[in-house]
Amino acid sequence: MFSTSTPPITISAVIGGRRRSRAEVLAWEDKRITVAARKLGVTLPASGDVTTRREALLAAKLEMGSTAIAARFARDVALTDFAARVGAMLSTGRSLVPSQLEVAGGSARDFVDWFFEGVRTSDDAAMLRACPDHYVLRTDSDGRQEVVQATGSSPLATRFFLSYGKSSTLVTPRDPAYEYEISAIAQMADGTLAGGARLQFGDTERGFRARLVEELPRLSPPHMVRQQGWHCVCEFSNWIEAAFK
Repeated sequence: MFSTSTPPITISAVIGGRRRSRAEVLAWEDKRITVAARKLGVTLPASGDVTTRREALLAAKLEMGSTAIAARFARDVALTDFAARVGAMLSTGRSLVPSQLEVAGGSARDFVDWFFEGVRTSDDAAMLRACPDHYVLRTDSDGRQEVVQATGSSPLATRFFLSYGKSSTLVTPRDPAYEYEISAIAQMADGTLAGGARLQFGDTERGFRARLVEELPRLSPPHMVRQQGWHCVCEFSNWIEAAFK
């Protein structure tokens, strides 16, 4: 964890070209907490502070464990794996999911270092807490991160593997105005490319900014693409707050 100076971290976001407040992002998260709890078959407080509900969902996920959660979504994954393979045969293009964050406080380098440490150590609590739609995020011995999540608020969970530091198949160019980046390519279990992300961070006078671009398969439904923008802003806002808590 990193200490912050006063005032505390504040975050504003742009999703799909529209500026969104932290309160709007938290309201989206609160709705997805309800959906995730139902998918997992757990009971949470029906209402109340989103932070309390977030922690209750996290506790339920940690109690179930990654292996049990992965087994619960095995049927979903079989269906979405098949769809991904068919989609890859029909189209190799990408649907881009751009979003931006402006952060008052903290620094880009400290955040990126914090994030990679969480990936390296496979910190379940840090990874799962960030978004209700995260079901499994665990790092294997080769450094790949297995992800089972509801991408773009999909009713079916998807499973893919992120290889960090690899970017050769990304279509989003590197922007030299941002000093730091988190890049990764996403592949299905059989190696089929499933997109990736180029997430760039740069310091500002007040803190730092983030240019986040996720790349989904070209045939992803428009609703899923729009919702994934909220997903991305939700997870990175929560990660940033955790990094400088």
